[in-house]
Amino acid sequence: MSTSTSQQPGDAVAGEKLRAGAPRVDSGASAPATQTSNFGPTSNFGPTSLSLDVRGDFPILTREFEGKPLVYLDSGATSQKPRSVIEAMDAYYEQRNANVHRGVYPLAQEADAAYDGARAKVARFVGWEPKTTIFTKNVTEAINLVAYAWGRANVGPGDAVVTTQMEHHANIVPWQQLCKAKGAQLRYLEVDERGEICLAQLDRELAAGDVKLVAFTQVSNVLGTILPVAEMVARIRAAGALSLIDGAQAVPHMPVDASAIGADFYAWTGHKALGPTGIGVLHGRAEILKEMEPFLTGGDMIASVSFKGATWNELPYKFEAGTPPIAEAVGLGAAVDYLQELGMERVRDHERELTAYMMDRLAEVPGLRVVGPPEAERRGGLASFTIEGMHAHDIAELASREGVCVRAGHHCAQPLMRCLGVSATARASVGVYNERQDIDALVESLLAGRRVFEL
Repeated sequence: MSTSTSQQPGDAVAGEKLRAGAPRVDSGASAPATQTSNFGPTSNFGPTSLSLDVRGDFPILTREFEGKPLVYLDSGATSQKPRSVIEAMDAYYEQRNANVHRGVYPLAQEADAAYDGARAKVARFVGWEPKTTIFTKNVTEAINLVAYAWGRANVGPGDAVVTTQMEHHANIVPWQQLCKAKGAQLRYLEVDERGEICLAQLDRELAAGDVKLVAFTQVSNVLGTILPVAEMVARIRAAGALSLIDGAQAVPHMPVDASAIGADFYAWTGHKALGPTGIGVLHGRAEILKEMEPFLTGGDMIASVSFKGATWNELPYKFEAGTPPIAEAVGLGAAVDYLQELGMERVRDHERELTAYMMDRLAEVPGLRVVGPPEAERRGGLASFTIEGMHAHDIAELASREGVCVRAGHHCAQPLMRCLGVSATARASVGVYNERQDIDALVESLLAGRRVFEL
């Protein structure tokens, strides 16, 4: 991914307050040396080399509940927001609020610069082009855009779409609906006992000759599994099919160079990446996007309209009907500024080491079983688990009494839960602001919960 810090149009427009929330990195530790594998950067440092000190940048982490300090371990659901993001959005509304791509007065021009500058930052963050970086309201809408605008024109009877058993509902249901409408088949790559897929099965599916598109996550939101996405994309393209990657659990937590990965479509969401809710991102190949019909129609996405018909605006505006999420784009631009200043390899090291520590500590809880790969370097910064004799909702409720926030349920992955043979799991997921003491608090709450159940 690009790490350029040269100023681009709109970089300064989000507000003078932006630098006040700049992240801090422990100046006593040099940047960790990293190695690269199919599963992302891994660190040569031991589990005591955590080097991020950014809790003070997140105002919400000062909160207490019934005298217990907030321990937020649910970043897989949504991330907390640094002060710089909050202030950038405030500054937009206080100083530059106007609709975009409509006005010629100076205030509107500042709003244009803020919005388009945010797009440039977001594209640069994952090594993509701004013109083929489309803002949506979330990753779910981004995937639906592809399923409707590309899928309904290119998938028909006798064709197949392939996804995996580990997908979020957002990367299953749109393809179910597409295949149902078009008379196509939806097939699934199986998850093995380690929570990983077999590339040989992918090869067999592609060899059938009927696959139009393969859609898959980069990091499972339940198992934590990191898929070898570049290798998968290469095999898919060689077979003449298209690929779509759900990067919602990857982009906030590790270096991602979408251009190097080479997928035809790459989607992610802002609210998991320290940005606001209400904005997602779809990166697509220009030659494919140009041939696609719009997903939504109305204002701003048109070139001309007559009583007989309409022609479409250029990319990316062709897929952004109506007033876009302007303030949210400004906030997401500030979020990627924040992450880029931290350095995504350092973010990955920090979270990998926390995950390794979490896996070690969770092993101390009797009856607890973690699903997914056991090695921290093969998983994202999360652990989903069950405790014998306790329902996942009881685990989460009892943890909350100690101020510990974890998610419980099927995590929008009911088919995967059936494969795992469980109805629900509890999930702890870390972010840049977490520390070892948060993991310690989690484990103590789990042990206390076992005592409540007299286990």
